[in-house]
Amino acid sequence: MTALKITFWILLFIVFYAYIGYGILLFILIKIKRMAGRSKTEFQTGYEPEVTLFIAAYNEKDFVAEKVKNSLELDYPREKLHMVWVTDGSDDGTPDVLKQYQGIEVYHLPQRSGKIGAMNRGMQFVKTPVVVFCDANTMLGRESIRRIVRLFSDPKVGCVSGEKRIFSKEKDSAAGAGEGLYWKYESTLKKWDAELYSVVGAAGELFAIRTELYQEVERDTLLDDFIISLRVAQKGYTIQYDPEAYAIETASANVKEELKRKIRISAGGIQSVIRLRSLLNIFRYGTLSFQYISHRVLRWTLAPLSLLLMLVAGLILALQEGIFNFGLYSIIFWLQVAFYIAALVGWYLENRSIRVKLLFVPYYFFIMNLSVFLGFKRYLKRTQSVNWERAKRGK
Repeated sequence: MTALKITFWILLFIVFYAYIGYGILLFILIKIKRMAGRSKTEFQTGYEPEVTLFIAAYNEKDFVAEKVKNSLELDYPREKLHMVWVTDGSDDGTPDVLKQYQGIEVYHLPQRSGKIGAMNRGMQFVKTPVVVFCDANTMLGRESIRRIVRLFSDPKVGCVSGEKRIFSKEKDSAAGAGEGLYWKYESTLKKWDAELYSVVGAAGELFAIRTELYQEVERDTLLDDFIISLRVAQKGYTIQYDPEAYAIETASANVKEELKRKIRISAGGIQSVIRLRSLLNIFRYGTLSFQYISHRVLRWTLAPLSLLLMLVAGLILALQEGIFNFGLYSIIFWLQVAFYIAALVGWYLENRSIRVKLLFVPYYFFIMNLSVFLGFKRYLKRTQSVNWERAKRGK
């Protein structure tokens, strides 16, 4: 039983560290860095190179008018902001609607090759030193481009990630509320990651790189934003982050849609860990590897598995101790059971349109980890298409 107890505590540590402990450690490291007088980099406020706003779109006709209006209202010199849309495969009239607007470059091919195929093809048309990627169905904050570009005034910065914000409403589903809370926590971790050294992966809704650093990505890549940004970091540049440079979108319509989205992300996460395996070498990449493993790799690999094994190990230890005697292991076991019951009750109520905010967190946490197992299965079967099947969003 000693070996089982050691295993149990190792599993508990992995789960705690992956979801909470790393944030605590990061906070401490940032405090130490500040006390040592190593302040943040000062960026030039008047830095205004030419920029390309790059949008790979598939059947986004319904969003074109609002997106173009939003792009034209961005606080950046109009003559320095170029707009490139690549609409490969769109058959709903998206390219025809776009061509009605002046000053927008539209590149279209009838065959659909996925978002990464469109990005690889479209980058040949980008002539500016900085390219900003964003989605057609997300709206950008007015100062987003200016705030992103300002960070490139530091030559060590190769990529800048904006923030994904979830437009939440009082009547949000568990998916919406859970997703919103998750991204608020992620935003805090990203700010601390950037201050320590580098963010580990950019948000596809809004991120930018130095154009010269773009490296064509494999056509079957599932998480293009993650791979592109971390390959920039592998070249010795940092990924910085500005939470006030943001893209906003509504939350997933329901948990089913959010699970569909997260399964794809999880499958892409496994693929990314394999393709970026050299980043696991902490002796080569130092702080970047530490951040990457702590913030990303554990969540896509060991942490979900540890949750499952911890439940089994906890049950065995609780039975050995006396499951109703409420010793240490039985208490931990019953707390796990209570957590999963709360998640299941949340699922039950959500399907009946009864929303209890207290249950949103366990519910969302459960589907987030469930998606890792389903995503891993999908990755092994090679059944995940490179073409996005966009999750339905709330209204």
